[in-house]
Amino acid sequence: MKAVDLYTDGACSGNPGPGGWGCVLLYNGHVKELSGFHNEATNNRMELLAVIKGLLAIRESCKVTVYTDSAYICNAFNNGWVIAWQMNGWKTKNKADVKNQELWKELLNLMKNHDVNYKKVKGHSDNEYNNRCDELATSQITKNMKTNKIE
Repeated sequence: MKAVDLYTDGACSGNPGPGGWGCVLLYNGHVKELSGFHNEATNNRMELLAVIKGLLAIRESCKVTVYTDSAYICNAFNNGWVIAWQMNGWKTKNKADVKNQELWKELLNLMKNHDVNYKKVKGHSDNEYNNRCDELATSQITKNMKTNKIE
């Protein structure tokens, strides 16, 4: 099975506010960068979208290692939160609705095609690809705020 490294990051100007996401895919010496913008988002939604968009860009089943600075995403998978949410009808342990359910469900559906592992990286540190994802995400906000004259 082919192996892909997927670096992801999301950002918001305000939370909620205008948001951007960025991802970098590394496969067999190739590098692919993707990014996007949403007028109204939260940081967590942008973090999730970065992973979703990265997985959507992979055309065949692969072993994917997702590198993210999002504790929200890493803990959801590595600490079993997602399994508990599903077993509880998409409710948290406090019986509240899980936020971003539609994105979590989309992500889980995309993961069926791949063997996915999540690794936490320190944000805004010395990780070249995490820093690049941050640049991609924040540049989307800057570019679109200028274009759309969002105040």
